[in-house]
Amino acid sequence: MSRAYTKHMTKPVYGLTGGIACGKSTVAAMFRAHGVGVVDADQLAREVVLPGTPALEAIVQAFGSDVLDADGSLLRKKLGERVFGKAEALATLNAITHPRIAALGMQRLMELQQSDAPYLLYEAAILVEQGMQRSFAGLIVVYVAPEVQLARLMARDGAGEADARARIASQIPLEQKIAMADWTIDNGGTEEQTRAAVDALHTQLLSRERMTP
Repeated sequence: MSRAYTKHMTKPVYGLTGGIACGKSTVAAMFRAHGVGVVDADQLAREVVLPGTPALEAIVQAFGSDVLDADGSLLRKKLGERVFGKAEALATLNAITHPRIAALGMQRLMELQQSDAPYLLYEAAILVEQGMQRSFAGLIVVYVAPEVQLARLMARDGAGEADARARIASQIPLEQKIAMADWTIDNGGTEEQTRAAVDALHTQLLSRERMTP
C-alpha cells in the first residue's frame, strides 16, 4: 500500500498505530463512534489465512500441517511461537501474508470511499515497522508510559515479565513511533481522558479536511 494510491482517494486515510498493549483498538472504537471508517489490519490478517485461502496453503507448505487445528484453521499462537525471534522464518511468513493483507486493505478502503464516513483510519500494530507511515495523509500514534505498557501486556495475555519485555522489544521503540507521529493520543489515563483526546483530534481532523482544497 503506497501514498500513490491513498492520496487519490476522495476520503483521506490516516494511519493509526501504537505499541503493543497501548490500546490502539480502544481508540479505533472511539473513532468509529464518530462515524469514522476503520480498516483493521489484524482482522485482515485473520481473513487472508482462513481455511481454503492461498495464504493458508502457502503457510502449510512452508511450516508444516501441524500449524493447523483439527478443523483446518490456523493455530496462530503456535505459528507465532515458531517465527518469533527467528528472522528467516518471520521473513517467509511476512512474504506470504503482507502482500495479501495490503491488497485486501486497499480493497476495504476503496469500499469505504462510498460510505458516509468523513475520513478513514487504517489501524495496524506494525505499521511503522513495515515502513507504511508515509502511505497516509497523516499518522496517529497511541501510547502509554513504558511501565503501564508492560503491566497491561502481562495482564492481557497472562505473559511473564521476560516474555512481555521480549515482545515489546520486537517492535520499534515507542518513542521512535511518537517522533514520527503527526498526532499522538495518551491512553495511559482514564477512559474519559482518552475519549476526550479522541474527540478533540476528531474535531481537528474534520476542520483540517474542510480547509483542504
